[in-house]
Amino acid sequence: MENDPERIDYPFINCTNCGPRFTIIEGLPYDRPKTSMKSFRMCENCNSEYYEILNRRFHAQPIACNSCGPVYKYKDFGKSLSDIKQMLEEVSKQIVSGKTVAIKSLGGYHLMCDALNNNAVSDLRYKKQRDSKPFAVMFRDIPAVRKYCYLNEIEKKELQSWRRPILILKQKDILSYSVTNGLNTTGAMLPYMPVHYMLFRNLKTPAVVLTSGNISDEPIIIDDLSAEKQLMPISDSILSYNRQILNRTDDSVIRIIDKKTSIFRRSRGFVPQPVDLKYNVEGILALGAEQKNSICIGKGDQAIMSQYIGDLKNPLTYDFFNETIDRFSDLFRFKPEFVACDLHPDYFSTRHAELLEDELNIPLLRVQHHHAHIASCMAEHGLDEEVIGISLDGTGLGTDENIWGGEFMIADLKGFRRFTHFDYVPMPGGEKAIDEPWRMAFSYIYQYFGESFDYTSVPLFNSIEKKKLMLVKEMIVKKINSPMTSGAGRLFDAVSAILGFCSVATFDSEAPMRLESAIDGNTNDYYPFMTDKTIVFADTIKAILEDLPKVNFSVISAKFHNTIARVILEVSKQIRKETALNNVVLSGGVFQNKYLLEKSVYLLNFSRFKVFTNHVVPANDGGISLGQLVIASKTRR
Repeated sequence: MENDPERIDYPFINCTNCGPRFTIIEGLPYDRPKTSMKSFRMCENCNSEYYEILNRRFHAQPIACNSCGPVYKYKDFGKSLSDIKQMLEEVSKQIVSGKTVAIKSLGGYHLMCDALNNNAVSDLRYKKQRDSKPFAVMFRDIPAVRKYCYLNEIEKKELQSWRRPILILKQKDILSYSVTNGLNTTGAMLPYMPVHYMLFRNLKTPAVVLTSGNISDEPIIIDDLSAEKQLMPISDSILSYNRQILNRTDDSVIRIIDKKTSIFRRSRGFVPQPVDLKYNVEGILALGAEQKNSICIGKGDQAIMSQYIGDLKNPLTYDFFNETIDRFSDLFRFKPEFVACDLHPDYFSTRHAELLEDELNIPLLRVQHHHAHIASCMAEHGLDEEVIGISLDGTGLGTDENIWGGEFMIADLKGFRRFTHFDYVPMPGGEKAIDEPWRMAFSYIYQYFGESFDYTSVPLFNSIEKKKLMLVKEMIVKKINSPMTSGAGRLFDAVSAILGFCSVATFDSEAPMRLESAIDGNTNDYYPFMTDKTIVFADTIKAILEDLPKVNFSVISAKFHNTIARVILEVSKQIRKETALNNVVLSGGVFQNKYLLEKSVYLLNFSRFKVFTNHVVPANDGGISLGQLVIASKTRR
């Protein structure tokens, strides 16, 4: 208990583990004058504790109290408040009455509403322009989490860790339908700032939606004036404080898969913890991919990855990308001597790499996307030899100018050989086929069964205008804006659409997420497939269509996932037979699928393979920059 009256109910009290640190730092070493706490002159009491070597607050940089530290302020359309108790009472009233509150957290602003009030959550969705993507939920405590989610001891430990991530849990009881919109998982977290705990003292609800304070896909807002301008129109009040956030960080997102931590979004709590390597990466700057972007810098034998940045197609996110490069260069006294980027020429990160190549007169390496995925996993496990590399995701430019994503490689950190891959199919409409999975469903069926197939036998196609179907067919036949893809993500899209789970996606990876979410129970059955020069799924699609009218969709989904796991096993066996390699590296966004990854790891382990998966960095494109960095280090030698 805190005995100091100046710190009773002080909403900025923290220990050395759970404090702001990265979000308030502007230079190293981490001393108060190099943080945004320099604006707050310590009172006599705090000053004596800060400089007393035997005191537990000795050189605790964010040290402060009610007399000298940052303060909260509350504002709505009718009034302003400065007393913390009054503010929290007012915020509680707003939440209970179904309204939305903008609240300044450690790494940026959040939007908050009652997670049990469907009207409130639906209203927030509309204002935030967030369609049906799931919202994260902050629960009062562990008993509240247990009421609504299944929670084992490993998950409980991660949820309570000082990092306080969002943890994806299987749903037990529905909060409001609009929180997850039919998915069977909930992104759960616990309070991590004093103000969160103080707020739950007043709140009757055990859970609140706590989503990033931004519009659509823009970066989380950190500036107070911007927050007031942009968030007040979509919230009913704003609760902020007068300490500046210097480094924006979203909440980190993790999931426990195969009893280990898998990071989906690496940000608050995990950054800037370095990844220790066994080779020198000094001076290398890796700029990552286009979506879920992160950058990575090399210092000695350590890789320092940035926080989650986002989709660089958004202009504000691209600004954040530039800001992050500058901030990391200043913080870690880093000067780029070598730059690495993705192979895709049109990525904003690639174009930025080309600018740096010219401006700084430094070498540039373009790294194939899926090779970078494999290398990211190898780096975190200290592997520096040939491995069986299996990279499954949605999109990445291949060396043959096609879109890759179902890749089986023999790889090391210097290069790779493509052993086999998922069958190429057209993507009618290009990126439009990602937004409308029904297009991929039509493409797969047309690829394998052509004109003779009765398309009216599939309920999905009866819900699509005939004019659209004919247009898509014409695009495929005449090869108009229909790039070829081997992407595993597109196959998952197709099956999800065929089963009626998602014909039009409203957020990234919605179709595969709904397909996985449908699995209920367990079966080891799988569909037939063919591995020849490529992996052909004609028999798989045919069997799924035959099951469609008579088999529970949950079973069909499970059998499909089992099929992909079997493909992984069979091709791994083929590569082992040819090369004697036994280490299998699994990476790429598809391996965020808990069911698929656990099934694949089980089958591979049973067949005596040694399996490596991403844990320190995301398997999705958020980990690409680490892979680029280590590949560049080998090329530079």
